Amino acid sequence: MSKTTITLLPGDGIGPEVSAAAVRVLDAAGAELEWERHIAGREALEKYGNPLPPEVLESIKRNRVALKGPITTQVGGGFKSINVQLRQELELYANLRPSRSLPSIPSRFEGVDIIVVRENTEDLYSGLEHIVVPGVVESLKIITEKASLRISRFAYDYASRHGRKRVTAVHKANIMKLSDGLFLDCVRRVAQEYPEIQSDDKIVDNMCMQLVMRPEEWDVLLLENLYGDIVSDLCAGLVGGLGVVPGANIGLEAALFEAVHGSAPDIAGKDLANPLALIRSGIMMLFHLGKDEAAERVRRALRHVVVTERIRTRDLGGEASTTQFTDAIVRALESGV
Repeated sequence: MSKTTITLLPGDGIGPEVSAAAVRVLDAAGAELEWERHIAGREALEKYGNPLPPEVLESIKRNRVALKGPITTQVGGGFKSINVQLRQELELYANLRPSRSLPSIPSRFEGVDIIVVRENTEDLYSGLEHIVVPGVVESLKIITEKASLRISRFAYDYASRHGRKRVTAVHKANIMKLSDGLFLDCVRRVAQEYPEIQSDDKIVDNMCMQLVMRPEEWDVLLLENLYGDIVSDLCAGLVGGLGVVPGANIGLEAALFEAVHGSAPDIAGKDLANPLALIRSGIMMLFHLGKDEAAERVRRALRHVVVTERIRTRDLGGEASTTQFTDAIVRALESGV
């Protein structure tokens, strides 16, 4: 059986450590993967003079699937976010972020199972901003019918295929009547094609309040780019933080699976990083590739280690190092848990 080639972007900071851990686990699961490594971000800028070398995009387009560790995005300067560039260059229009409670992971809530579907290519993230006059900056929010219909159809199709019962569109159409109004209208049009799925909508500020009061009530949330970025992190906080939730960016021609947390340079190289999020992203990637048996093996092993053996890294209240946590999952896989 031939192996599936995956583009691997280890990232920077703790990225190489959590990426190495994820690769070990996926290989131990017998996923039959071959890794094609590339660099991006600061390291690529220093080496090639370009933070996103053409070879990276060419590799992902050729292999159609990539796994990415965290890459530092500088605040208020420096090169444009590699994450944003990848999404736009590869038309990875759908950002998919499941936030599910995992027993034994410290959090304020139980029974949370929320899927955030975020439009990934436009809105304020289009990067269309300029100085009008000194002291005044204008940023343009771009919402199109094409992108709004496309992400709405993705969300409802996902809900239908995965047995979800409800899709909630999140917006600010009471204030941004044209842009968010267009988005909401597109959602409602697509909703008519899926009568078996309950549909409703919430204003984004109300949605944030509802999430921190009754998170167990919500199912699939459908949002524009900026709101989706904020709300997906909020949802991660409901189940233990960014260190435990996976993420995927999906387009028609390629898909990129990633850790959604930062690069944490302060603990890089200290064997303290938590690889759980990237391993869970790897599970999503295996399902995407149709390698369901390997994905289920990793999921069972991960749950056994975290829930039954209660082995966790320090950020989750445990004592395990990156290596010890990864070793435990590999042992569980080898024992056939």
